[in-house]
Amino acid sequence: QVQLVQSEGGSVESGGSLRLSCTASGYIPTMGWFRQAPGKEREGVACISTGFGTIYCGDSVKGRFTISRDNAENTIYLQMNSLKPEDSAMYYCAAAVSPYTLGCCLRDPDYQYWGQGTQVTVSS
Repeated sequence: QVQLVQSEGGSVESGGSLRLSCTASGYIPTMGWFRQAPGKEREGVACISTGFGTIYCGDSVKGRFTISRDNAENTIYLQMNSLKPEDSAMYYCAAAVSPYTLGCCLRDPDYQYWGQGTQVTVSS
């Protein structure tokens, strides 16, 4: 029904930067970024919605990562600066049909659509 296409990730040195993008096949009120490291549970990174605006999931990313949308609101970006090895993970884009979707920072957020994921590796 809704497809999410993500850009490629990459490998950078500690302190470097990367920018990820995710394009939806149509307008989706709520979209977010999640990540999962090997052997770890998936965690929210940041999300943006017409209902609640922008949310960052914890101090570990706040101030270093920036989530944004284009004017058409069908593409989101994740600008990642000052990257650390602990940021290494598979990054997933996701979308939810409700503009008031909650819990992108929780364990099991109610997001209906998911992108294919892209690998981000940060070396020390």
